[in-house]
Amino acid sequence: MRNPFLFLVFCLHLLYSKSASAQNAPAPLKLVNLVLTPNSDDWTYAVNQPASVQIMVLKNDVPLKDVTISYEFGPEMRPPEKKGTMLLKEGQVKLDIGTSQEPGFRQLLVKAEHHGKTYNGQVKVGFSPEKILPTVTMPKDFLAFWNKAKTEAAKVPMDAQVTLLPEHSTAKVDVYLVNLQNYRKGQRLYGYLCKPKAPGKYPVLFTPPGAGVKATAPYTGFADQGFISFSIEIHGYSPMLNDKVYDSLKKVLANYNTQNLEHRDAYYYKKVYLGCVRSIDYLVSLPEYDGKNVVVTGGSQGGALAIVTAALDKRVKALACFYPALSDMTGYLQGRAGGWPHLFTNGSASDANAQAKINTIGYYDVVNFAKQVTVPGFYSWGYNDNTCPPTSVYAVVNSVKAPKTISLSPIAAHWRFEDTNQESIQWLKQQVTK
Repeated sequence: MRNPFLFLVFCLHLLYSKSASAQNAPAPLKLVNLVLTPNSDDWTYAVNQPASVQIMVLKNDVPLKDVTISYEFGPEMRPPEKKGTMLLKEGQVKLDIGTSQEPGFRQLLVKAEHHGKTYNGQVKVGFSPEKILPTVTMPKDFLAFWNKAKTEAAKVPMDAQVTLLPEHSTAKVDVYLVNLQNYRKGQRLYGYLCKPKAPGKYPVLFTPPGAGVKATAPYTGFADQGFISFSIEIHGYSPMLNDKVYDSLKKVLANYNTQNLEHRDAYYYKKVYLGCVRSIDYLVSLPEYDGKNVVVTGGSQGGALAIVTAALDKRVKALACFYPALSDMTGYLQGRAGGWPHLFTNGSASDANAQAKINTIGYYDVVNFAKQVTVPGFYSWGYNDNTCPPTSVYAVVNSVKAPKTISLSPIAAHWRFEDTNQESIQWLKQQVTK
């Protein structure tokens, strides 16, 4: 068994590491901390191998004596198999959490009460996760459907409208607001273009966004690394609108991820997926494009769109994907965790339009796009993610047959460490051919 105090130091170091995205940053250190340490160094076990977790409740980095905890554990994101409470005389205990008879994940949730306040902890462990298979079905006409959609969208003029944004530009990077026509006349797509100011030819990088409806600011970091980058807003609105306008849009688009889900040709993500291809159209039209190198990267919804873009557009040469959403969304129908946006969480397909929705999902689930990826990819995620559960992520990554570089951070939830972020950027730069 590892020294639990050394492991705590490691945990705290990770918690203070800078996250790649402010919205996904880890919570600040609390007065009382729950440290949950699996008895496997990589948090991974073979099927049928028992797992246990050392639970430590610390105050001021010292075990808190005579503290009562409650716990529950069972399959990931599903009703618990066992619940209980116990008094920790010395602030720590070893808890056996069982095993899994098939590839997948188990989850332990712990709560500690101290001076009227509740502190929470979670840990997930995997059982032969590299053998997790997807539950979603691929429609027989999947490729024909998307080839037709791309062909029709390609006929729509791009009509690029580009505005320099001096207030967002830097000494080395010019920033522009770009407005494109997407997939049908009158449908617009907005994004920020960041170009190095130095003359020359550059690889291009497309970065689709995470989920949500919000104003955003441009990020010049990729251009600082030698890429022409393009980040988009998927809903058809300028990312520069003020917060008041976006507050209204949030109400209108609150459930955009399920809008028209029962209609294959009208589902919300059709325009989003085609907008990703249109974004590549725009990037490769730039005179500064080096003519060879197109890469894409994103996390969560953006990770899903990175895979979709690489599958739909063979101009993409490499992708870096973090914890992809929209992945194996039918998982709950098979009694296990499904991907965001967590459809059918009751494990039932009983509503009137359920079958139509399931049929549509087959055309949009990232698993089926992962099967079409033919270029090298960098993939990273954490076990403690409840937004994009690792079961759903493994269903995607295990479906990729192209070369894969995998960087796991089991302790991570729905965020990534800056170390991993930089690792992905360096990996992307290595994929660029001169």
